[in-house]
Amino acid sequence: MRKRKRGWQACWREGGRQRTGPRLFSTRAKARDWLNDHFRATGSSCSPSVTFAEHVERYLHLHAAAVEASTIRTLSERLGAHTPRPHSRRSYQTAIEAFGHVPLGELEAMSLEIAEWQTTLPRGYRYAIMRSLRQVLTAAVRWGLMRANPADRVGANPQPRAGEVPIFDSLASVDRFAAELPPRWGRMIVFAVETGLRPSEWAALEGRHLDRQNGVVKVRQSIVDRRLRQYGKTVSSRRDVPLTARALAAVGEQPGPDSPLLFPAMSGAHVDLDNWRRREWRPAIVAAGLDGRLTPYGMRHTYASFALDAGVSIFELARLMGTSVRVIDDTYGHLVRGSLDRVRVALEERAKREAESET
Repeated sequence: MRKRKRGWQACWREGGRQRTGPRLFSTRAKARDWLNDHFRATGSSCSPSVTFAEHVERYLHLHAAAVEASTIRTLSERLGAHTPRPHSRRSYQTAIEAFGHVPLGELEAMSLEIAEWQTTLPRGYRYAIMRSLRQVLTAAVRWGLMRANPADRVGANPQPRAGEVPIFDSLASVDRFAAELPPRWGRMIVFAVETGLRPSEWAALEGRHLDRQNGVVKVRQSIVDRRLRQYGKTVSSRRDVPLTARALAAVGEQPGPDSPLLFPAMSGAHVDLDNWRRREWRPAIVAAGLDGRLTPYGMRHTYASFALDAGVSIFELARLMGTSVRVIDDTYGHLVRGSLDRVRVALEERAKREAESET
């Protein structure tokens, strides 16, 4: 609403052009009411003055009620909705820096500008940043703040292929690494590789989750940001995972009376994974002479690699790891060793059986 000599004028942008109301109004409130009525009648945005930065702030606030704090932090970092680190060397503009001041009504017509901005993003982060931008703008469309998502009209946002994932190359290297740790953590290393649990899952395991009679461990909770979650990362995270002989041997007896946890910290509480990685994991990796890029998640990657190499299907593996078939294929499929030979042999054996049955 703009003040003119003879009254107030309703103004907005539509299709990349400046638009104005048909007449002047005696007060700002009347101009605003006419503008809102116009938007409702035409199906246009009913909040053209909301900037992109304001919308992101509101979206993150509302989204925080449904997701973990770590998810909100990730979205904030990707969009630039947080204070940058003091020594940040970021060489590109974040979405907030580039478009934060732009009203959503104007941003709706800026697909070309978004496409040009996309080309400035680092190749390694481009997919994730654009995906987050589309996510928050989709919410704007859903809430009636925009008619269409301009980021969707930018074009393809191909997901980069998964790179080489550092893993333990053999059980011998697993045991060599475990030997460099105190026995309690050495047993945990073997257990984690044998079950493929996420670090947040094995850190939350209790003795009651072990079903020795049926040879399975019941994954029912995880520890994230020092908060115990009863449903894991996703609904499929609640699952039963078979225990191998090595896994059962690593667990040993039931936990002691000081803690119900299978792998507690020295205090008996849940282990702080960040501190554990720094104090225990990294020194042991160096001492064992293993790839310095290996992280605790490498135990999960190793489990996936060994399982695929053993002939476990991606459908079975997805259930055992509590994730989707697509994630298994995208993240771990390239780790299969000898899969081509196994497929060739299986097809030849089938053809042989069919030929024998005909004779």
